[in-house]
Amino acid sequence: MNLHFKIAGTGSFVPAKVISNADLSHMVDTSDEWITERTGIKERRMANEGQGSARMAYHASLRALKQAKTEAKDLDIIIFGTVTPDFYMPSAACILQDQLGAKKALAFDISAACSGFLYSLVIAESLVKQGKGKKALVVGADTLSKFTDYSDRSTCILFGDGAGAVVLSSGRRDCGLVSWRLYSDGSRWGLLNIPGGGSVYPPADKTLMKRMHFIKMNGRKIFKFAVKLMVDAAEEVLDDAGLDIRDVDLFIPHQANIRIIESVVRNLRIDKDKVFVNLALYGNTSAASIPIALDEAVRKGRVKKGDRVLLASFGSGLTWGAVLLRW
Repeated sequence: MNLHFKIAGTGSFVPAKVISNADLSHMVDTSDEWITERTGIKERRMANEGQGSARMAYHASLRALKQAKTEAKDLDIIIFGTVTPDFYMPSAACILQDQLGAKKALAFDISAACSGFLYSLVIAESLVKQGKGKKALVVGADTLSKFTDYSDRSTCILFGDGAGAVVLSSGRRDCGLVSWRLYSDGSRWGLLNIPGGGSVYPPADKTLMKRMHFIKMNGRKIFKFAVKLMVDAAEEVLDDAGLDIRDVDLFIPHQANIRIIESVVRNLRIDKDKVFVNLALYGNTSAASIPIALDEAVRKGRVKKGDRVLLASFGSGLTWGAVLLRW
């Protein structure tokens, strides 16, 4: 088998509740000007109590399925990129499978933080290419607000909730995934993590008192690594494809921080008009970041048949990578 796939549909969803910079200024010592200057973020979305990653993914998936003119019962594969599943077990993918009624689909989660969607996309492409399924749903969704410390101004200004999804189906040889590079460096796991809640520090009075169940981040080091590694991965992907940055029609970087995005764009020397940014509206939505942006780009007419779309991301793990698509 040596099949190819196309992205037949895209979809996204964000919660209705908006948390503005002004709202955060009433929680911690910050201001709209301070946040905007350092991050480029103006607002972010927050899931309601009881609203988890799978439910957001459900709404995003329905939109993607509708655009793809595909029914959930016809899905063979569901791969769900998330670090905030509804439960430790079962997987968020299994919850989503049940909600959609995709009874015949293989369903599992991928934990690669902000790079989760890219990891999931590459795995799904490999399964489709090997003939293990004709239709796949790839999701990136996270509810980081549930793990954000709103007394820590260095992190609470960054994160928001949301979900994005794409439907893959077998397609032409000249479309789909052209090239990809994915990487991990576990030696730097401490730069961005949630220390409490796992098997090393399970929930207990002590972990709660030390606020170990919230996101911890070394922002300066993350910035340094994010820029270099995303640029390197993007350049390697283009080199593998025998292409130049000028051949890219649209670049969608992980929406983490405007300074990171600007530095990546500057180092890649790509035309700013070819870069899609929606960071100001949603903040860093982790694995949902790229599929939300991709869906918005598609629906705004920024992507057309034959376009080369470059995706690049970076996240906890550390994980990072880039994917080049032919639309």
